[in-house]
Amino acid sequence: MSSGKSSVVLFHGVTMSAAAWEDVVPRLTDHHDVVALTALGHRGGPAVRERPVKVRDIVDAAERMLDERGIGKAHLAGNSLGGWMAIELALRGRALSVCALSPAGFWDGGGHGQTGAVRKLRRLGALVELSRPVQPVVMRSAVVRRLALRDIACRADRLTPAQALTAAADLIGCTVTEDVLDTREQIASVSELPCPITLAWSEKDAILPPAVNGRIAQERFPRARFEIVPGVGHVPMIDDPKLVAATILATTGAVPTTTGVPSASLDGDR
Repeated sequence: MSSGKSSVVLFHGVTMSAAAWEDVVPRLTDHHDVVALTALGHRGGPAVRERPVKVRDIVDAAERMLDERGIGKAHLAGNSLGGWMAIELALRGRALSVCALSPAGFWDGGGHGQTGAVRKLRRLGALVELSRPVQPVVMRSAVVRRLALRDIACRADRLTPAQALTAAADLIGCTVTEDVLDTREQIASVSELPCPITLAWSEKDAILPPAVNGRIAQERFPRARFEIVPGVGHVPMIDDPKLVAATILATTGAVPTTTGVPSASLDGDR
């Protein structure tokens, strides 16, 4: 990058695309060169060549994308699957820092912490597929947007109809959904961090609840900074892009603090 700014690379969650960061990117560009990538097998991303696809294959593809852009190390931020990708890339030595927003992978593969998330994501996928013919009409309604996406966001009504339709098209166009949902992979415990890592958990996450997956994350990454991001659901970029940007910038060191809630609130609130 020629601007002299350090790079921030953004990774979206499963079934989404780089468009998930649309409202966050402008809030980062004063401080960083920003690259939002679309993952392997997702709509607009690299095509899959071999099946089944593992999470490590998606991470491999992301690392190739960094190489193609001449990015050796960067600040990495990701949500859900994207948070998992950012952590794995950090373990490969590719991160200056990581801000993982409700990252997937902190579960017992195929069991505790994963099955509930998979069930809700499959339900969302079925609903979106079923409603495809009427989406251009019904997504004009803020109430419908909020209800349809209630498992992943508290305020999906703040999306424009066009953004909601893009999210639906991304979900339908993802070719690796079942591969990712069926994975038995998980994030392993580490005693030493490769770089500063913030585990920023959505307070109202209905997919990967902080009381379940957040606790597992704290056990496996005890040296990471853990905070609760207040008032947002599993995909916090939908609910509060300003707060998400501030959380990322606090991790990169561009701003001094975030508005997150300390991890001790897990015990007090749940």
